[in-house]
Amino acid sequence: MTKNVYSVAQVNSYIKNMFAQDFMLHRISVSGEVSNCKYHSSGHIYFTIKDQGSALNAIMFAGSRRGLTFPMQDGDHVIVTGSVEVYERDGRYQIYAREITRAGIGELYERYEALKRELEEMGMFAPEYKKPIPRYAMRVGVVTARTGAAIQDIRNISARRNPYVQLILYPAQVQGDGAVPSIIQGIQALDAMHLDVLIVGRGGGSIEDLWAFNEEAVARAVFDCETPVISAVGHETDTTIIDYVADLRAPTPSAAAELAVFDLEGFYAEIAGRKQMLQKGMQKHFDRAVSRYEQYRMRLGYLSPANQLNQKKQYLVDLQDRLNHKMQELIQKNRTRLLVCAGKLDGLSPLKRLGQGYSVVTDASGHTVTSIGQVQVQDRLQIHVVDGTIETQVAQIRDQSEK
Repeated sequence: MTKNVYSVAQVNSYIKNMFAQDFMLHRISVSGEVSNCKYHSSGHIYFTIKDQGSALNAIMFAGSRRGLTFPMQDGDHVIVTGSVEVYERDGRYQIYAREITRAGIGELYERYEALKRELEEMGMFAPEYKKPIPRYAMRVGVVTARTGAAIQDIRNISARRNPYVQLILYPAQVQGDGAVPSIIQGIQALDAMHLDVLIVGRGGGSIEDLWAFNEEAVARAVFDCETPVISAVGHETDTTIIDYVADLRAPTPSAAAELAVFDLEGFYAEIAGRKQMLQKGMQKHFDRAVSRYEQYRMRLGYLSPANQLNQKKQYLVDLQDRLNHKMQELIQKNRTRLLVCAGKLDGLSPLKRLGQGYSVVTDASGHTVTSIGQVQVQDRLQIHVVDGTIETQVAQIRDQSEK
């Protein structure tokens, strides 16, 4: 009887096909403890999940890392969701992880989402209830553990930014049994002190470690607080219920300190800048006022009665000068004309002609005799010469034509 002999590759391929035909293995969730966890430089994560009786190799490729929301390490109890497939080259099977969550998180996450929806429907997340964070807070309350990185970070950043800001710590229990009432008491105690702002939070941890800040009682204490509240729970990727209820969310306690405590050096620089702007503005207004004053002074001086009187006086003086000038011109013109006329008149004057040897004869009535027809023999005539008058009587009349 002839035996069928297969190559290793054929066997591995056959087994791979068998796995591929099992639809349950296409999406399966396996719980166990993480061991041999290695983060490769390529971004892939290689690890093993095990329980008391067995172990299963697992890999999460870099492209699926979005399905991991926490830093996984050996000893973590997780639920791995993915597909079980055969790696044909080595002839071994392993689970290719697409999602990894901490064991027990599913129930907590459902509680978280349910409470979030309920409080949101009640309006506790509404922006109109958010109180503004004071820009220049001088008394800052902190509700967190007495020891730990959170309070140390807040103290260091506060001292660096503004050593004059007073920090008031309520040492609350932030994890485990008793954390919820302790946090609530801290919020209420600091709220009664009428501080400027409160920081409520803690450092990072698992969802179980942060769960006290997801309780409805704590959320209501934050909502009812009269003092503005900054939530600062965990790391930047951690989000709790009080982050939605608080007036402002900070990604970390350090960031909360940055938001609550104003920078003193920046404040001084801002004051200096505002002082310079104020001085420039005052100088600008002063210069404008001086300019307006000069304009009004000049205008008032121009419109004043004394100036108007001086202007009128000057106008009269100018008119008088113009009148005198015109009169002088007119006099000079008339004088010239008079001289011309006098010269003409002098040329026609009988006296001048008399002075040249001529005389003027008039009858008894004083009429000038210019023709023989105007006189008769025996008429008395007057002969006017340059230095007197000669009385005479006509003795004879001769016509010029009788020569």
